[in-house]
Amino acid sequence: MKERFPSLIALFLLLSLVLGTWWAADYTQRAVPTDPPRRLTHEMDAWSRNFVMVRTDVDGKPINRLEGDYGEHYPDDDSYVVTNPRAVGLRPNTPVTVATSETATMYEGGKRIVMDKDAHMHRQADADTPPLDVRSQQLVLLPDEDLITTDLPALVTRGQSRMNGTGMKYNNKTRQLEVYASTNVEIAPADTQRAQPKPNPPAGSSAAPAQAPAHAPTEKQP
Repeated sequence: MKERFPSLIALFLLLSLVLGTWWAADYTQRAVPTDPPRRLTHEMDAWSRNFVMVRTDVDGKPINRLEGDYGEHYPDDDSYVVTNPRAVGLRPNTPVTVATSETATMYEGGKRIVMDKDAHMHRQADADTPPLDVRSQQLVLLPDEDLITTDLPALVTRGQSRMNGTGMKYNNKTRQLEVYASTNVEIAPADTQRAQPKPNPPAGSSAAPAQAPAHAPTEKQP
């Protein structure tokens, strides 16, 4: 019995150590708070005043910039809601475009920007085309494609010409403007002359006849 007594004491101490370790681990796990699971509801998780986000191309050159007085981020769809936004298109070799509205929602890391309430897009003039303005209650900007679209009624002003219509798509790369259903069109004489081809040159002349500009507005039937 005396020979077994030290072994029993050692076994008891070992069991006590195992039980104490298990209790300490369980207590620590219950005492330390864990992060709650990610909520899938549309709730803000971050905000910023004087919001600014700039997207660049593969060479690091800025292609568009979105700024506003206040911005909120929503993790469920990774969107940003911006108050008093100003979206600027800065792609090389294309006229600068500036879009404003009361609010804007940016999706897909800036690949799609929806401008809501009193939306206005201004495209600066260049050597070939006069300035272009589009006003609507909603404008959708696709910066990667350099497109601006809307399915709502829109007022398009190009130089001295005006067009009211429902549904519009403007391609800033090709300067092509499509209005899906126009209701009122006022084309200035200067724009009419610009769109008309010039007379053919006399026989024997090497000059090629002029073509109507590719950027003239077109109407697309629904």
